Amino acid sequence: MQDQEKTQDQTEQTVSSQNGKAAEEAVQTAAEPSLEQKLAAAEAKASELHDSFLRAKAEADNIRRRAQEDIAKAHKFAIESFAEALVPVKDSLEMALKLDTPSVDSLKEGVEMTLKQLTTAFERNRLVEINPVPGEKLDPMRHQAISMVPAEQGSNTVVSVLQKGYMIADRLLRPALVTVAQ
Repeated sequence: MQDQEKTQDQTEQTVSSQNGKAAEEAVQTAAEPSLEQKLAAAEAKASELHDSFLRAKAEADNIRRRAQEDIAKAHKFAIESFAEALVPVKDSLEMALKLDTPSVDSLKEGVEMTLKQLTTAFERNRLVEINPVPGEKLDPMRHQAISMVPAEQGSNTVVSVLQKGYMIADRLLRPALVTVAQ
């Protein structure tokens, strides 16, 4: 009987130890998500990131398209302010031609006023005149020598200006045509 009691005690201990282990595994399983739950969470995260990526890509495409449209508009309307400044000059010239019997003085006065309007339009749009003075050193970046003439001034200096040059901002539009001293 004692042997039976010992065996029964051992069986009870084994069962209780197995139950304890099972309980611990159940607690761990409840605390730790299953592989299916982990997979579902990862798929949801991947789907969310994919959606964010597609939205960001669409936004980048929209920004690129808008920038291209802005550049196209800038090219198309780049001379708009200059054109607006030239319209009054054209109006003045047309008015001068409408006069039935213009006098030399009225024509001269009209041409002077038109020249002032044109000069103002040039200044507003950063169109700068290149008009070197005699004796100024020849600048091949702004002047074009047409001929060399004997002169009493230093060599490679401007003797006379045949045609004024022009620059837009810092870019040469047309060089000044000059004669230079030998």
